[in-house]
Amino acid sequence: MTDRTVVVTGANSGIGRAAARALAAKDARVVLAVRNVEKGREAAAAMTGRVEVRRLDLADLASVRAFAEDFTGPVDVLINNAGVMIPPLSRTADGFELQFGTNHLGHFALTNLLLPRIRERVVTVSSNGHKTGSIDFDDLNWERRPYRALPAYAQSKLANLLFTSELQRLLAQAGSPVIATAAHPGLAATNLLKSDGRSRALRLVQRAAVALLTQSDDTGALPTLYAAVADVPGDGYAGPSGFLEGRGAPELVGRSAAARDAASARRLWEVSEGLTGVAFPRSSLRSA
Repeated sequence: MTDRTVVVTGANSGIGRAAARALAAKDARVVLAVRNVEKGREAAAAMTGRVEVRRLDLADLASVRAFAEDFTGPVDVLINNAGVMIPPLSRTADGFELQFGTNHLGHFALTNLLLPRIRERVVTVSSNGHKTGSIDFDDLNWERRPYRALPAYAQSKLANLLFTSELQRLLAQAGSPVIATAAHPGLAATNLLKSDGRSRALRLVQRAAVALLTQSDDTGALPTLYAAVADVPGDGYAGPSGFLEGRGAPELVGRSAAARDAASARRLWEVSEGLTGVAFPRSSLRSA
């Protein structure tokens, strides 16, 4: 990774921070693209190597554009890691449902704006939760339906994989050497150890299950790192190799039938271009 530049969104905590720390330790120049600069600086202070912090709010397309416009020099690897998970109904600065707007549309715009500078790879972090997702093209932003946070999250994570597939198709069609890959971290113990009034006995059973099935941020970051630097094909999808893909060494894993729907991938891309005002920069790409 020496002399390579890696941009990691949401790198001030969790698997994003773990991935950034690992890459910086291998002599990459790592840019922490974070909404909270103070927390980003705290994370950077605990890392070795060349690390810098830049503000990026994926829930605000003006911030995404400003980040891309201010960035100079090449990007070897872009890791689209940041995300929000099952919040109450909220809207981005541009009026999109928060999870779809941040997890998908923010990264969609960022990737296309940076693509002319990207030299090697785009990695987008999805989730096993994509398997329960569906894309409701008639109500992507939950304006007509009663809001349900978990299905909205699953839709955004399915969108991440459809985005990766269509991005890879467009890159190959344009003759670009850049590839698009995806990853999911498995199960994170921090998301499952919340106290919510369960009995002591049930909490003990829960902790035992969590210890068996989940892994730390450092090991949860391994599929992301695998997708970022290993010899994997375009549109490859990495995840843990263990039981139910909850933990374990990274490997290429499968995805739902909905995530393999090429027609939906193309339609989502076209809709996303319309919503963000950002298009695939075909004429600005390097050819292989």
